[in-house]
Amino acid sequence: MPVFKLDKNLISFPDPTLAEPDGLLAIGGDLSVERLLLAYSNGIFPWYEEGQPYMWWCPKERYIIRPSNIHISHSLAKYMKKHEIRAVINRDFSDTMHRCRMKRENAEGTWITDDMEKAYGALNKSGYAMAVESCVDGVISGGLYGVVIGNNFFGESMYSDRENGSKLALVLLALTLRKADFGMIDCQFHTDFLESMGGEYISYSEYMDIIGKT
Repeated sequence: MPVFKLDKNLISFPDPTLAEPDGLLAIGGDLSVERLLLAYSNGIFPWYEEGQPYMWWCPKERYIIRPSNIHISHSLAKYMKKHEIRAVINRDFSDTMHRCRMKRENAEGTWITDDMEKAYGALNKSGYAMAVESCVDGVISGGLYGVVIGNNFFGESMYSDRENGSKLALVLLALTLRKADFGMIDCQFHTDFLESMGGEYISYSEYMDIIGKT
């Protein structure tokens, strides 16, 4: 099955079920707010490196965390009892995203390009993207950002500056979303870290059912 090429002037995507086995669905298009909202509403997300065309992915098997199933280990729970922990939402979205970029860029390379920073900043200004950071004893320790559509959070990246910083940010996000009856935190891909936090595989059809219900 050939990879589809998108028209920059037409906000549309091919049937997501036509994606390649690795999840690649299409290339091209743009990162406008309208296209990004259409993409995430159908389980599609951009992922590419600097210098590549925009690449759009829709894996047939999805990895998510249900907010009600977030796992807090005994060691993390003990840490939380010893410190003053609070969530900071949208302190500075652009700064949080840039911190995520720098942590990855310095360690292993990153897909968070200049265009991505501008695009998700525009999503945040439009009310469709959110950053959550963990504040430990008054100090920002880690954070994450993602897209918010309806009652679903589509995670993009995270960073940690201090012990447990990103773990706490994810826990605080889940607890916040649970109170608001969110359906899921979309993790895009499996990692051992996300599995330890309560992640699970679901099919694309179940994934879309969750989006449709919330």
